[in-house]
Amino acid sequence: MKVQLVDPSAFTPPYDRSLAAALARGGAEVELLTTRFLYGPVPPAEGYRVSECFYRRSAARGLEAPARLPFKAIEHVPDMLRFRRRIDADVVHYQWLTIPSLDVRLLPPRRPRVMTAHYILPPQPSRRQVRSARRVFGSMDAVVAHSEHSAARLRDEVGLAPARVRAIPHGAFDYLTKLPGEKPLPAELEGAEGPVILSFGLLRPYKGIENLLEAFRRVEGAELWVVGNPRMDIAPLRELAAAADGRVRLLTRFVEDAEIPAIFRRADLVALPYLDAEHSGVLYTGLAFGKPLVLSAVGGFPEVAQTGAARLVPPGDSAALAAALEELVNDEAARAELAAAATRAAAGPFSWDEAARRTLDLYRELIEARA
Repeated sequence: MKVQLVDPSAFTPPYDRSLAAALARGGAEVELLTTRFLYGPVPPAEGYRVSECFYRRSAARGLEAPARLPFKAIEHVPDMLRFRRRIDADVVHYQWLTIPSLDVRLLPPRRPRVMTAHYILPPQPSRRQVRSARRVFGSMDAVVAHSEHSAARLRDEVGLAPARVRAIPHGAFDYLTKLPGEKPLPAELEGAEGPVILSFGLLRPYKGIENLLEAFRRVEGAELWVVGNPRMDIAPLRELAAAADGRVRLLTRFVEDAEIPAIFRRADLVALPYLDAEHSGVLYTGLAFGKPLVLSAVGGFPEVAQTGAARLVPPGDSAALAAALEELVNDEAARAELAAAATRAAAGPFSWDEAARRTLDLYRELIEARA
């Protein structure tokens, strides 16, 4: 079986490449069609081919090139038309579309088509947003959701037929646990003596970081690390951190893959107090490193908690978050129990081989249905 995975803008290289490698291990011939990722190294291609056939000129100009995005926009339609001519797989599996409302008209007619719903709809979508999602996802023969929660949204909110929706869990990012060139812990994070609570990833308002900082003021005997590239005003975060008597460290910059293992290995807890989300790459990184998790009950997070790997708290509830953190900071045995469950989940239902097995089963069903 030949499979082409498509992520024109390289929005999710770790996911794309982990899935491609697992599909290849499962016996498929796999090609990933994408662009050059400009933000840092990506996992090497293991058993599959990569064709960086999108946005070649704008990518060659580099991340900081003037007018990079307008140049990319100019390349978009010609690249999509060239893409139409090179499709020759048994299944084409789209991870993202750069301009969904336009791209759905430019897609190659070849079937079957599959799309992964990495993002579905905002919390309170407009009718126009629902129509757009229905148009894009409805043009596919099947849509993969990362959780039963997301699958329900595709059926109930977007309006897809249940037979077109398949829940296949996101895999744990275990490639990060075996990088050949791990870097040491960043100097800004050295010297912690007690338990460390880690908040990791892009700093965005929906991630509830202010609630985490408020909750942490009630937690004794631990440090809090907030690590990630800002996508919001961080002045309020700095003010809250200063009120925690020096027990908060902010590392507000892009963190490359080689730095991630040392940060996660040192952490004793990983907190994701999100106000809204479907899923999170940080969650699947925490599973890969076998870390105890404290999660808000949003999106597909409760399905991960059902494995025993996490404590759940209501979103936006700083008191409940503080209580969960305080309990786990002071109970090493409870942390060990959660960590063991996280390790089992990463090797079992949230493994890439399991995701690939279920994805290949879906491909076969679609191919047989069109025979």
